[in-house]
Amino acid sequence: MTIPDTTTSDPIPRRKLYHEVVDRLMARILNGELKPGDQLPSERQLMDLYQVGRPAVREAMQTLERQGLITISHGERARVLSPSARSVIDQVAYSARHLITTAPEHLDHLKDARAFFEEGMVRQAAQKATEADVEALRALIRAQEQAHHDRAAFLDCDMRFHRQIAAITDNPIYPALSQAMFQWLAEFHIGVVSVRGAEALTIVEHSRIVDEIAAHDADAAAQALRDHLRRVNALYRQFESSRQNGDPTDGPIEPGHGLT
Repeated sequence: MTIPDTTTSDPIPRRKLYHEVVDRLMARILNGELKPGDQLPSERQLMDLYQVGRPAVREAMQTLERQGLITISHGERARVLSPSARSVIDQVAYSARHLITTAPEHLDHLKDARAFFEEGMVRQAAQKATEADVEALRALIRAQEQAHHDRAAFLDCDMRFHRQIAAITDNPIYPALSQAMFQWLAEFHIGVVSVRGAEALTIVEHSRIVDEIAAHDADAAAQALRDHLRRVNALYRQFESSRQNGDPTDGPIEPGHGLT
């Protein structure tokens, strides 16, 4: 008996017209025909040029805008954007969320990747930090102390603290990636939790990291950050275990502010 080879006999799905418009416009952007700041042809011009209807053109433009390649303003023609680290990482965000949603084990992979990334980042920050950089970090810790009763403000200070460390490296990709990882973790720990009193512990740990950066001790800064994230990841695991048992607020865990 011969088993049919379905891998080669399945029909190839037809592409929608807007995909073709996206490909052609993207090619013009990538080859430099359309440069950052240039306006794209009008909807009518694109319809005539590619012999497609208005819906295909509009869907193509929205796709390019979501990809961070163009900006669309009401009453004006779309304009090509200059690429940035933030826009590139934003494009990856949709795929990252889908990956974690469909395969939850990748959340642990994300935590490991973040720890590896931030350890290298804080080493560079310790080597490059100026007095002004250190003072900016200490100012964020003071702001976080004042915000310990305000969950949203505390988390905002937390994110800004890690992003400020990233900025010290003078690598524009680091702040964008640091913020993206933080946001992905926050999204998948939507009931962000903390052990009672962990806000104060987070501030102590942040202060230790800054002290080592100020001393330009890359090894000690990396160790301080490693200890900090190890404690946070243990908190995540504690929360997940309690949630799986049907009571995310059982024992010492309560809704709080301790994501970092």
